[in-house]
Amino acid sequence: MGPTGSGKSSLAAKLAKKFSGEIVSADSRKIYRGMDIGTAKPRLVAKGKLLMAEGIPYHLIDIRNPNREYTVQHFKADALKAIREIIKRGKLPILAGGTGLYIKTIVDNLKIPKVKPDFVLRRELENEFKERGIQPLIQELVKIDPGAAYIVDPKNPRRVIRALEIALGEKKLFSGSRKSGKPLFQTLQIGLDCERQKLKVKIERRSRKMVQGGLIQEVERLVKKYGQNARAYDAIGYREMIDYLNGKISKGKFFELFIKNTWQYARRQMTWFKKDPRIYWVKSEKEAMKLAADFLL
Repeated sequence: MGPTGSGKSSLAAKLAKKFSGEIVSADSRKIYRGMDIGTAKPRLVAKGKLLMAEGIPYHLIDIRNPNREYTVQHFKADALKAIREIIKRGKLPILAGGTGLYIKTIVDNLKIPKVKPDFVLRRELENEFKERGIQPLIQELVKIDPGAAYIVDPKNPRRVIRALEIALGEKKLFSGSRKSGKPLFQTLQIGLDCERQKLKVKIERRSRKMVQGGLIQEVERLVKKYGQNARAYDAIGYREMIDYLNGKISKGKFFELFIKNTWQYARRQMTWFKKDPRIYWVKSEKEAMKLAADFLL
């Protein structure tokens, strides 16, 4: 685990090769088909029922169309199924990604409450968003539930509205609505610690590389196939690109927002991960390899 752009995917692949592992993606956007460049997916090839890259099986990538909903409950069920199948094959499951809630759901066996949608309240909140913007909704959410500030992406209106819907309609704290259960597995959590300025440079370089690699064309294809309002487009890079394609912002402004929003997301990821004292933070591949070897003895 670690912030976006820190090198999690590369490290996970090296661990998988070294310890006969299979990778289970813990990325809330890699699940969507067609969203390849903007989510930095590995180049996967289908072999039977498995998706492979460099001889390593990957799971929970390309399992939903962008216009389909995918919840934490869905992830938990899919991830547990994949992990148990990997163990049955005598392989090592490696959960890798930057979606902190996904990782915590498996590590702590979180019990995810099923809260029914309140469509009337949701429409009211959506109308408020259209009239006043996202900031008043964020302020209201944080006032009711301060802990939600570390969980909900403030750039993602849908998630802010859903959190408020739960807090106002169910009278429950969104941040406290998930309880830990009995651990299902022995786990070792390895976090990639990247120096702040170095990470900023990596994020800017990667963002530009994505655009040069065809992000514009990728978003155009997705919009043509699924329209402009698919849930998955809340992902950083996609929502800004759609605004650019619609002429709402210039290309220069797109780059500025893409890099800025990615950096802000990386900071929120680190805030989330740093709250867990069980994570071993490493600065090198060598440190990670030693931790994994000791754990598996």
